[in-house]
Amino acid sequence: MKTWASVNPDSMLHRNPHVLFVLVMIVFSFQARAQENLVALSAELSASFVANDSLFKEPYIDADEWRERPVRHRYIHGGFKGGEARFSFYFPVKENYSGRFFQYVTPFPDSENLAQHLTGEADMIGFAVSNGAYLIETNEGGRIDFSRPNLGADPTIAAYRANAAAAAFSRVVASKLFGERRHYGYCFGGSGGAFRTVGGMENTEGVWDGAVPYVLGSPVAIPNVFSVRMHAMQVLRERFPQIIDALEPGGSGDMYAGLSEAESAALKEATRMGFPPQSWFRYKTMGIHGFLVLYQGVVMADGSYFKNDFWNVPGYLGHDAPGSFAKDRFQQLGRIKAGISLDEAVLLGLKEAPSAQERGTADAAWKSLGGVEGGMPVAFQLDQTMPDVFFLGGDLIIKSGAAAGKTLQLTKVVGDKVVLGPADPSVLLLLKPGDEVQVDNSNFLAMQTYHRHQVPGREYAVWDQFRDKEGKPIYPQRPMQLGPLFTRGAAGVLPTGSFKGKMILLESLWDSEAFPWQGDWYRSKVKESLGDQTDEHFRLWYTDHAMHGDVPMEADPTRIVSYLGVLHQALLDLSEWVEKGTAPAATTHYEIADGQVIVPATVDQRKGIQPVVNVKVNGKQRADIRAGETVTFTATVDVPDGMGKVVAAAWNMEGLPGSVDVAPGWDFEHSPLFPVKAQWKAPGGQGETMTIETSYTFTKPGTYFPTLRVASERSGNKQTPYTRIQNLGRVRVVVR
Repeated sequence: MKTWASVNPDSMLHRNPHVLFVLVMIVFSFQARAQENLVALSAELSASFVANDSLFKEPYIDADEWRERPVRHRYIHGGFKGGEARFSFYFPVKENYSGRFFQYVTPFPDSENLAQHLTGEADMIGFAVSNGAYLIETNEGGRIDFSRPNLGADPTIAAYRANAAAAAFSRVVASKLFGERRHYGYCFGGSGGAFRTVGGMENTEGVWDGAVPYVLGSPVAIPNVFSVRMHAMQVLRERFPQIIDALEPGGSGDMYAGLSEAESAALKEATRMGFPPQSWFRYKTMGIHGFLVLYQGVVMADGSYFKNDFWNVPGYLGHDAPGSFAKDRFQQLGRIKAGISLDEAVLLGLKEAPSAQERGTADAAWKSLGGVEGGMPVAFQLDQTMPDVFFLGGDLIIKSGAAAGKTLQLTKVVGDKVVLGPADPSVLLLLKPGDEVQVDNSNFLAMQTYHRHQVPGREYAVWDQFRDKEGKPIYPQRPMQLGPLFTRGAAGVLPTGSFKGKMILLESLWDSEAFPWQGDWYRSKVKESLGDQTDEHFRLWYTDHAMHGDVPMEADPTRIVSYLGVLHQALLDLSEWVEKGTAPAATTHYEIADGQVIVPATVDQRKGIQPVVNVKVNGKQRADIRAGETVTFTATVDVPDGMGKVVAAAWNMEGLPGSVDVAPGWDFEHSPLFPVKAQWKAPGGQGETMTIETSYTFTKPGTYFPTLRVASERSGNKQTPYTRIQNLGRVRVVVR
C-alpha cells in the first residue's frame, strides 16, 4: 500500500485533473478563512483602541503570522487609516512574555521592517524576544524626501506622535494575546533617533515608562559638528598621519608638533569644539557623513551666506583670506555625455551598493534617504575632466536645456564623472545629453567655517573660542541659529530635560558625529528640571573606544568596539529599574576640558558598566626590538563591581589585512582578525579583575599595534551575542 509520500503527484494529477481543482479550492478556502479571521481581529482590536491623537484614530492589521527566524515569534503588521503610518510588532510566545516592549526609533522616518534584516549582535527581534519582550518598529508616519526639503511640515508627527500611537495600540494587541496586565514600554534610538526618543519622553505621558537614547547631540549640533570637521579635513589632509601617530600608544603625545600656524589653528578649533582627536584615524573614509542630506536644507535656510556674504563681506574667511581656497575651489563648465545608473556606478567604484543592514542605523541611516528613484541616473559622465582637488562636495549647476537654472547636489568627482547626492527626480527627468552644466564646490568650501557664525548661548562653552573677553562673538553672526531648527525637525521640540519615567543616556568617547560633551549638556538640562531627583530618574554612561554607529563592527576593530552590548544591557537595566526598583550602575565619572570629555583611568573611579583594559609590552607602552625577538605582554582587565565577568578575550598582534570583510554577526573571539586566544586568571574566580599574560615573536620589520580585545557579560553567559560589554587596549611594537 502506497503512502501519500510515495505517490508521484504529477502522475496522480495527470490521471485525475480533478485532484488539482480540489487542492486549489482547499488552498483558497484556507486563505479566505485566514483573511476573514484577520479582518475580524483587526476590527475587534481597532474597536478597543482609545485614540489620544486625532491623526491616528483608526488602526488596522493586515498581517498576522508566526515566523521562525531569527527566533520563533508572532509578526503583526498594520497601520493607521487616513495616512501612511505603518507599524510592525514582533511578539514572543505567550509562556515567555514578561510584560514589556522595546520600541526602536530610527534617525529619520524609514521602513517599519528594518529589524528583519539584522543578525547577530544587532538582531533586535532576537534580543527582545529572548528577553521576554516584544519589539515595535514603525515608519514614523512615512519616509521623507531630502531632495525636496519641506521646512513647513509638522515635525511632531514623525518625531513621536506616530510612534506613540503605535505603542498605545500595541498594548491593546498585547492584552488580546497575553491577557489584561501591565505592559511596560521602553523606547530607544540613536543619533537623530536619540533626539526623537528624548522628544517622545518629554512630550508624552503614559506611553513609555523609560528610554535609552544613545549618541545624542545638542540643539546646536547641526550643521556645526560637520562644518568644523570639514574645515579640519580640508586644512589637515596631508598632516593626519603624523597627528594620528602622536596620539597612538608610545607616540609623542603632541599632535601639534610640526604643524603650521594655520594647521594648528584648524586642529585646535575642531578639538575645542569637541571632535575627539583619536577618531582622526578614519580621515580617509570619514567624508561628510549625514551632512549629505542636510546640505540642501542649510542652503535653503541661509542662501545669502553662500551666494554673497561668505565671499564678499569682511569677517568671513572667503573675503578675509580667499587665498586659503586657491588650491581647492573650482567652477568647471562642461556638457553631459551620459547618465550612469546605480549598477554601473557600483561597478565603476563611484558608489557603494545599498546595504539592508545599514538602513535605519545611527551612523548610516542617511545613506538610504533622499536618493534617486528607479532607473534614474545616480551619476553623470561629462565631456570635461574635472580638476584633481580635495573634494568634499559641490553643486551641478544646470546652464542649458529644460532644467536650466536648477541645481543638483554632488558628492564626488572622479575624472570626467560626477556623482549625485539626494536628487529631485523631476529635475533628473529634464536633463539630456548635451546640456551645459557647471561643477562648483564653492558652497561646500564656504560651509566649512559656518560654525563661527552660529555662536549660541553661553551654556555652550565650546563656542567660547569664538567670543571676545566680554562674551560677544568675534565673527559676524547669521540672522538665525540653524541648529535649533534642525533639532525641532528631528525631535518635534527642543529638549528641556523634563520627562516622566526613567532614562539611561549612552554616549561614545570616540564619537566623531555626536561630540561626547553633548551628553553632559543634556544631563545639565535634566538637573535643571529634576534637581535633587536626577539620580532617581537619569543615568549617563560613556563608552570608551566606541564611535557613532550602532553596528557590530565599525571601522578598525583594533581601535573601535561596538556599544551594542552596552545598549542592550541598558535596556535590561532600565526595565529592572522601572519594574523592580533596582537602580542601575552610577553615571560615568568624567570631567570636560576644552571640549573634551575625560574619564578616569581606573574602573573604580570611572563607574559605568564597561570593563577597563590596560596593556603593557615589556612593561611599557612601547617596545623597540629586532626581528626575531620575543616580547612579553601583560594586561589587566577590570570589570566594574557587580557588572559581570570577562567571557571573551583575544589578541590581534600584527594588524589587519588591507580590507576588512566581516559578517554582521561576527564574534571577535572566533575571528581570524584576533587569532591569538587569551588565557586569564581571576582572583577567587569572581571575574571582576583579570590578569592576562602572553608572549609573541615578531619576525618581520615594521610598526605594529598589538591589541587585546575583551568582553564582559553581566551573568557570565558566554553564549549570548546581545549583552557582551566590550573594550580594548593596545600598545606599540617597532621591529627593526
